[in-house]
Amino acid sequence: MADQPVVDRFRAWLSEQHLPLTPQRLAIADLLLSSDRHLSVEELIDALAGRGLKVGTATVYRTIDVLLESGFIVERDRGEGFRRFEPMRGLPHHEQLLCTACGCVEEFRDPALERMTHRVADAHGFVRERHRLVIYGICNECQRAAATASAGARS
Repeated sequence: MADQPVVDRFRAWLSEQHLPLTPQRLAIADLLLSSDRHLSVEELIDALAGRGLKVGTATVYRTIDVLLESGFIVERDRGEGFRRFEPMRGLPHHEQLLCTACGCVEEFRDPALERMTHRVADAHGFVRERHRLVIYGICNECQRAAATASAGARS
């Protein structure tokens, strides 16, 4: 379940905007705000179904629009042909490690990397506004699972 103060702030925001607070909207918000992955709409619908909730696609899209407008989530485009969404955790600018096996995202900050982006921009006469870095690979958990499966297959 999402961090309760975040859910409470979302409820308060809905109330301030005079928007309905429905069980479906709360379930969608709870999933998105508690996820350690950047979820697509399809993954969100599957996760809701896994909880025994049938929520229409239009409701999911409308709730995502509300969450984007409220600033509780942000949209990410990985060039996959569809959007993904992540909770806005109040973190300063950060980079991401993305597991291509399970889809988990680990966020990190590296001051040396931040300085390097400024140096590279300066060296090319470029005025840097922002940057985005995603490192794609296999997380520790998936590496361990693959090693265990490989060891079991050899036995």
